[in-house]
Amino acid sequence: MPLLSIQNLSVDFISADIVTPALKNISFTVNKGEIVALVGESGSGKSVTALSVLQLLGSPPAVYKSGMINFSESNDHEIDILKAGNREIQNIRGNKIAMIFQEPMTSLNPVLTCGNQVMESMLRHKKISTKEAKQQTINWFEKVKLPNPATIFNRYPHQLSGGQKQRVMIAIAMCCHPSLLICDEPTTALDVTVQKTILDLIRELQRQQNMGVIFITHDLGVVAEIADRAVVMYQGEIAEQNTVKEIFQHPHHPYTKALLACRPLLHKKGERLPVVSDFMNIKKPEPFETKAAQAERPYADNKEIALTGERRLLAVENLCVKFYSRKKLFGRPSSTVTAVDDVSFDVFKGETLGLVGESGCGKSTLGRALLRLIEPDSGKIIYNGADLTAKRKDELGELRKEIQVIFQDPYSSLNPRLTIGSAIAEPLKVHRLFHTRLARKEKVIELLQKVNMQPGHFNRYPHEFSGGQRQRIVIARALVLHPSFIICDESVSALDVSVQAQVLNLLNDLKKEFGFTVIFISHDLSVVRYISDRILVMKSGKIIETGTADEIYFNPKTEYTQKLITAIPKGILN
Repeated sequence: MPLLSIQNLSVDFISADIVTPALKNISFTVNKGEIVALVGESGSGKSVTALSVLQLLGSPPAVYKSGMINFSESNDHEIDILKAGNREIQNIRGNKIAMIFQEPMTSLNPVLTCGNQVMESMLRHKKISTKEAKQQTINWFEKVKLPNPATIFNRYPHQLSGGQKQRVMIAIAMCCHPSLLICDEPTTALDVTVQKTILDLIRELQRQQNMGVIFITHDLGVVAEIADRAVVMYQGEIAEQNTVKEIFQHPHHPYTKALLACRPLLHKKGERLPVVSDFMNIKKPEPFETKAAQAERPYADNKEIALTGERRLLAVENLCVKFYSRKKLFGRPSSTVTAVDDVSFDVFKGETLGLVGESGCGKSTLGRALLRLIEPDSGKIIYNGADLTAKRKDELGELRKEIQVIFQDPYSSLNPRLTIGSAIAEPLKVHRLFHTRLARKEKVIELLQKVNMQPGHFNRYPHEFSGGQRQRIVIARALVLHPSFIICDESVSALDVSVQAQVLNLLNDLKKEFGFTVIFISHDLSVVRYISDRILVMKSGKIIETGTADEIYFNPKTEYTQKLITAIPKGILN
């Protein structure tokens, strides 16, 4: 008898008499000691499936049209979760079936210490004392390889890194020894090295406990690292399911072939990435450049950029950025953290410079310092011959037009109370480039079409778009002032691999049309290698290696760079 059996499950969402099918007659099983991956893009129904297993969907708006979710912890007892009462469900949640959510910061309680949040689960489901629960919590922190478990016990979530918070979530999920663990995109926005550590940890705990695991992801590279079987979902249906070996070696459905093909790892630098619409019968949006014009030139410009002084756009000399803790009685800081430590490099006109490293290495701080969003403590930033560090903030008006940034999270960088048309037009008003509302609207609609959005999207709000669409909106906003230099700060790290391919293609297209220069910040060397001409590798605030994209990726000199490359999920079965 399988541990979990989902049979003919259909779920609709009903809002204002509008019925939206979320799941359409899906069926699959999970056995003890088995890892089953649910794979697909955002909106394919993966998370709805997981939340249905734990009955975490509100009803309404969710309506279960048909199907069964049978859970059998032992061969002599089976329960249909859809028919279970509240008391039974509460006994199952966190006890027999546990879940690791995608974003630990929003899942952890910010006003409780990490230790208390693990203890809460044990005290709810186990008959043990508070003292025993505390000791077991510290033991679990050791098992999930958290440094100084006794110290972490008394810390709050905001005091931990992303990888440490994810380990706390794993401890909360595992502390009651569940039979089934559901992992909902637990490694999506993590560094590749942290991701590898988390994947190894989940697999090790799964083997120790002989658990069944449902692992939700959009990345087939991760599937190859961890799963036994894969269920590929597309628009609420199961496109295909099979062993991981068969999925990789003999994919049947066009959608599975698309997910396998669109990863940058498999393509040469600058080569146009395939997208889902290339494999499915989906009408593509009209390109902003005519097909005849595209045919006249090769997509990838393989010529090496001449790195001469005349082509130098930005020169960074001995830049330092420090963060200070609370000051003592006489104004001296009690401690200092050097985020950017004596960094020097050049950026040349027309090139894409990749900046890669783990979280906390200083990449984003460096990007913000170049824009003077963070004030450097020492060093020079020379842009087009002008020393930006010598200018007052009120003298940086032209800089704000020339240099733009695309932030990591497009949703938090867009005002939820402004339509996207107003958000994109706002820089035009600030810099007084167009004097009438109609002229600004025409300019915004032109840019929306360039990033493959529709004119009808002008009056919609950010929450009405998918993650990939919001990223395109932020790109349009960055381009509205026709900048010559753009900083992309982890702009594709949290996107589905298929949407990531669309955005990378779009950036390459727009770069060719507008001729801007790019610093591309990421923790994923496979993406950086694909899009960059040169790469800087950063560690602990310092640049430890530099070279062309192929030199860094295929012949890394430092052990740290080798570790970053080794940690990338290759999606190749051993």
